[in-house]
Amino acid sequence: MNYTRTLIDILDRLVSTQDEALNTVAARCADTIQNDGLIHLYGSGHSVIPTMDAFPRYGSFAGIHPLTDPRLMWHNVLGPGGVRELLWLERTEGYVQQYLDHEPLAAGDVMVVYSHGGRNAAPVEAAMYAAKRGLFTVAVTSVANLERPAEHSSGQRIAEICDITVDTGVPVQDAVVEVDGWDRPVGGASTVVACVVSHEIVTRTAAVLASRGVVVPTFVSPTVPGATVASNDEVFADHRRRLHAAEGRSL
Repeated sequence: MNYTRTLIDILDRLVSTQDEALNTVAARCADTIQNDGLIHLYGSGHSVIPTMDAFPRYGSFAGIHPLTDPRLMWHNVLGPGGVRELLWLERTEGYVQQYLDHEPLAAGDVMVVYSHGGRNAAPVEAAMYAAKRGLFTVAVTSVANLERPAEHSSGQRIAEICDITVDTGVPVQDAVVEVDGWDRPVGGASTVVACVVSHEIVTRTAAVLASRGVVVPTFVSPTVPGATVASNDEVFADHRRRLHAAEGRSL
């Protein structure tokens, strides 16, 4: 089995089965941006990667707000800041509220929660926190995991909490390549597919905004004709303005 070919098959299914859901998410995100709100992106562990790849980067725009908790991102494999600590913390109930209480989440915003399994305390409680505060919530997860028992004391997974679910279609085991002579599959797929979902949301939201005559400051490579490194100063300025406004609304 070829890793790239398998990913292409998964992405083909994503396009054919999740088009309507992605369009719905994009419309809600466009409403939020147009109303000067924020699109919050949340993940822990590897699921932080699709939030970071969405913003800031060339081709993304102001108003996208990755929620990157350093305690739920590893920078070492072992030792302080290592994987074992992170895995314990993301499964520990009651922690995530302590982090999100300091973030400018307000009714009318969008919260996208990334989690392949959708069962750990961190994503479950992030989805619950946002839903309770009137945000439109989006689960980016593998629906196949709904066949597995819930781990959170609420008995819920993020696909059961959020307003809408984008199904990545990645198999439960995540790794998708069987190697002869090995008893465990290799080649994780969930992060790559989740990053694609991030950019589907970014590009579809931009298209909806453009159809409404709305232009948002957008990160651009200096290789684009007419652009310079300074061209992105307006993105930082607009993002700061949106964050300050959001902090006022969330108090």
